[in-house]
Amino acid sequence: MARRDDNDVDSGRGVYMISVAAELAGMHPQTLRIYEAKGLITPKRSPKNTRLYSREDVERLRRIQELTTELGMNLAGVEAVFELEEELARIKRRMRNMEKQAERIRAELEREVERVRRSFKAELVPYEPPERALIPPPADGDKTVRIRIQRPRS
Repeated sequence: MARRDDNDVDSGRGVYMISVAAELAGMHPQTLRIYEAKGLITPKRSPKNTRLYSREDVERLRRIQELTTELGMNLAGVEAVFELEEELARIKRRMRNMEKQAERIRAELEREVERVRRSFKAELVPYEPPERALIPPPADGDKTVRIRIQRPRS
């Protein structure tokens, strides 16, 4: 039977018990409970209500540790950073969607412009110079033609 690689397991699936997750993150298990109580981490639960941490959870715990120990943040600051990171991720997704939509609209407009160009080419009549025109110019040499238009009075 082939051995499963760690990458084969869904990164959001809870597979680590609290002691393993704490060891992987370099923390005490009680710290994980505190972070859960503060809402910084939300492990999955087994049918018997045992906490099960995923690879994503362990990465998040490591990120909390980095922010608190290396950058000196308190847990409120960590929470604010996570909220801002989530908002940034939402904005990036929205931006990608808007870029895709703009590209679709641009392509549609290009197709429409090309369609209009083709329709104009079919409607254009070649220019005939006056010496070849079917209607001769006025005999008195004046090249302008005046047409009187009467508009109804209101």
